[in-house]
Parts: sequence; structure tokens; C-alpha cells
Amino acid sequence: MRTGAFPDPVTITLPRGETPAFALAMTEAGPGWARAGIIKDAGDDPDVTHGCMVVATVREGGEGIRFRAGPGVGRVTRAGLPVPPGEPAINPVPRQMMRQAVEELGGRDVDIEISIPGGEELAARTWNPRLGILGGLSILGTTGIVNPFSCAAWISSIHRGIDVARAMGLAHVAGSTGSTSEDAVRAHYGLPLEAMLDMGDFAGGLLKYLRSHPVPRVTIGGGFAKICKLGQGALDLHSGRSQLDLAWLAARCPELPEARVLAANSALEVLEMAQTPALVQRVAADALATVRAVLGDAPVAADVIIVARDGAIIGHAG
Repeated sequence: MRTGAFPDPVTITLPRGETPAFALAMTEAGPGWARAGIIKDAGDDPDVTHGCMVVATVREGGEGIRFRAGPGVGRVTRAGLPVPPGEPAINPVPRQMMRQAVEELGGRDVDIEISIPGGEELAARTWNPRLGILGGLSILGTTGIVNPFSCAAWISSIHRGIDVARAMGLAHVAGSTGSTSEDAVRAHYGLPLEAMLDMGDFAGGLLKYLRSHPVPRVTIGGGFAKICKLGQGALDLHSGRSQLDLAWLAARCPELPEARVLAANSALEVLEMAQTPALVQRVAADALATVRAVLGDAPVAADVIIVARDGAIIGHAG
């Protein structure tokens, strides 16, 4: 903006001192303003924003360093998030990084606008609408580093969902392993969308945060196999990070010979062989014991619901 030159690649300093360089995908400039964009590379992280362009526009004028939400970047409308309602959905650490970069160049009075072409459509595939971030995506980040297959972003979204539920004064939240169980739990209790936490496989991430940030009641919902693993004591229910213990399941299914259970290919096969609601109830009760053990003395009432693939509730404990 001051020299008319755009360093390419451009080097930035991350919060922990790393200095990566990024190739510029676009540049523009005019009297008193400059704009540059890069293509986001999320690596192996399952991120809907992988490959999108993030554009920063800096304009001289005004008072102080101010942040604006351009097209594709959302605005906060509810309390409980790191920035207050009415502000662009740009989190504190990215704000501090941008503020520091401007100050190092001697800037004092500038507007910084962040935009993401197509961001409003991408945001519909994220947690933003239920968190009360409307109109686009969020500019997140605490370290500036994405670890391959990182769980951190998902767990952080769970935490923000709990923060919003608490700020709204909700007395009952629910975490589910998938959309089928979420729909069943929500319909069963008539819960608002803001109460539904997209737990996925990260039961531990949800329950540990509730232990220190309690909500009066939590329901955990999921399919039979995932809830079996929770009953075994697993807090990460991903197939690559925890495995079903068929011997554990056999001990809860005295209706079947142990050898038949141990020879089964899956929890669902055992359930179909057993043909008894007692097995489902035993698994739900064990899962509830795991939930209560993690919550500890936190003032949180808990229950567990097991949902069949067709969306029917087949087990409930608590």
C-alpha cells in the first residue's frame, strides 16, 4: 500500500515464532488501499475450506486498527464465543497477528477486511449457523499450524458449542456420534438446534469440557457399536483409535454362546444374533457409567441413548 510492491512469497510470523512463507494468489492496489489473497492449504485435515481463497484488504483511514467482515466471512450474533456479538467472526489470535504486522510497518489507523469468495456457501457445511455466526466462515486459529488429521479443530468447535449453550442459558445439551442419532435425540427431547453438539467420535472432548463448564443435563446419543466402545471406557470412538472388544460384548450377552460372539464380524452382527433388548440396555448402562466417571462431581445429569440405523431409539439409560 505504501510502496506499491507485493513480496511474493510473503513471510509472516506465527504466534510460536515460526516464519512460514506463502505464495500470493492475487494482488490489487489503489489509492490508500491494497489487497492480497492466498489459497488455503489444510493439508490432510478434513476441512471444508481447503483450497479456498482468503483475501485481506487494508485501507488507510479511521481511528485505530479495525477489523471488517468482507464477503464470505461471518458476523457473530450470539454470546459465548471469543469475540462479542456484532463483531466479525475473526478470532483474537488472528486479530493480534494482523495488528502486530500493521504496527511493525508503522501503521496506526487502518481497516483490515477479510473476505473468502464462496464462504457463505461453505459456512452452511460447518457449525457456524448453530453457533450464531451468520453470513460466512470464521477466521480461527491459535498457533497458525494445522496438524495432519488434527482433532483439535473439531474439539474446539464442540467447546464453542458448549460456550454458546451456556451463554444462552440452555439447561440441556446433547452430543451425538452422527446425524441419525442427532436427529433421533433432538426429536425425542424437542431440543433446539443450539443444544445439539456435533460430538462425532470425540466423546472425551465433550465430556471433559462439560466437567469444567457444566450444563445441567447432557444426553449422549449414538449407534450400538459406538456406544459399545464408550461402554468399554473409550473416549475417542474413531475406528482407527479404539476397537470393539468382543470379549467385553460377550460378557454382556449371556443369551448367546461366547464362541458365537467372539466369531462375529461386528457389534451389529452380535445385536442381530441376540435379538434381545436386554443387551442394548446393558451396553447403555455401561456407557452411562463411563460418562458419569468422566463428568466426576460436575453438576451435570446424564443419560445415554442408543439409536438404530433407521433412527429408532432402541436403548436408553439414565
